[in-house]
Amino acid sequence: MKKVLSTLFLQAESLRPPAPTTAFAHTEDAVVAAVQWLKLGVELVGATIIALGIITAGALLVKALAKRRTADFTAIRLTLARYLALALEFQLGADILSTAIAPSWEQIGKLGAIAVIRTALNFFLSKEMEEERHQTGNEQEVVARGAKQ
Repeated sequence: MKKVLSTLFLQAESLRPPAPTTAFAHTEDAVVAAVQWLKLGVELVGATIIALGIITAGALLVKALAKRRTADFTAIRLTLARYLALALEFQLGADILSTAIAPSWEQIGKLGAIAVIRTALNFFLSKEMEEERHQTGNEQEVVARGAKQ
């Protein structure tokens, strides 16, 4: 009788579906892995934009130095600033993805601090770019007036 009961018990155990935590754990692991890959891709896009900005600004700088035109430096700074601002947006997006999968409040706090710093950098960079554009526009207006006279 014991043998029959143990056989029935083992058969019943084998028919039972897996515990929900195991199924969710596999799904959660897959989601975390997918978000980590997505985060890596977004960070790579941001880093690529920074590299392109440095290359572009560097090429413009070499041309300006070859022509001895220091007046072009403001335009070069604005070019690099636009690339950096765009890259910061991508890096901030990667930070937001990180918070979605951060397992602890400590990590969320660190990511939050990084996001605040990047947002502040982007704000001040955008503000400086706007001031540079305004200043450049005023300088061009003065040059145009001088040419008319």
